[in-house]
Amino acid sequence: MPLAAVLSRALKTEVTASSERVSGGSINSCARFDSDIGPLFVKYGEPSSLEMFQAEADGLRELTRTGAVRIPGVVAVDELDGMAFLALEWIELRTGVRSSAELLGKGLAAQHRVTRDKFGWYRDNTIGSTPQSNRDSADWVEFLREQRLRPQLELAKSNGAGTELLDSGERLCEQLAHFFTDYRPSPSLLHGDLWAGNWGSDAYGSPVLFDPAVYFGDREADLAMTRLFGGFGPAFYAAYRSEWPLDAGATSRVPLYNLYHVLNHFNLFGGAYGRQAQGMIQGLLAELA
Repeated sequence: MPLAAVLSRALKTEVTASSERVSGGSINSCARFDSDIGPLFVKYGEPSSLEMFQAEADGLRELTRTGAVRIPGVVAVDELDGMAFLALEWIELRTGVRSSAELLGKGLAAQHRVTRDKFGWYRDNTIGSTPQSNRDSADWVEFLREQRLRPQLELAKSNGAGTELLDSGERLCEQLAHFFTDYRPSPSLLHGDLWAGNWGSDAYGSPVLFDPAVYFGDREADLAMTRLFGGFGPAFYAAYRSEWPLDAGATSRVPLYNLYHVLNHFNLFGGAYGRQAQGMIQGLLAELA
């Protein structure tokens, strides 16, 4: 059955395919559909994708509740006739300008002020297509080691990573506490996958965040990822710091937090990401020598 017909049945409204091409990453297929309730952005895939879509929908709802930054509204997430899908409000996105970046910086700081008593989240989700465990922990160092870095290192082992990467990664895990001797982060609500491809601005210049990998963690982790691939200018960082200044040691922890994402890229795509991860680990261990 065509996806438009599947959506029509699931949403109980008329849905028709659109000729407009859209992009949405390399993991799932994406398309725009027109409907009686307005245009829709739809991710779709095999039934095995449903849990991933459900977690993404819950993450979008979690971010929406803060009212800090515009988030696409969740219309439906379901599986029908052998097709899993996530239907979202369609937002005409544009490249963010300076004013949009400033609003994003301020909005992200407001989002990060939403906290709770433990790190993690009430459910697991994914980072890209990699499973991401969010089991609760009252200790950030333990969470970072056991729910983030060690699982990626274990995946790297199964993906053919060399002994040097694995052994040095384990040494780093054993010494993580040294990066937090004078810093005790609060469990802030994070986007979790905050690279330049996961934000834009709407027709009015307001920033929009999407494709999250939500959990409660150190706010520095979100900010560190904004520096991994670029795309966030000085106006963004200045606006964030004006709302909530960073700890003096934040810069030294940027490679530590980005190591998680580089290891994940190695596990998803292989290639030079392994060498990049090794270099980051060596640099971090050198700081502790």
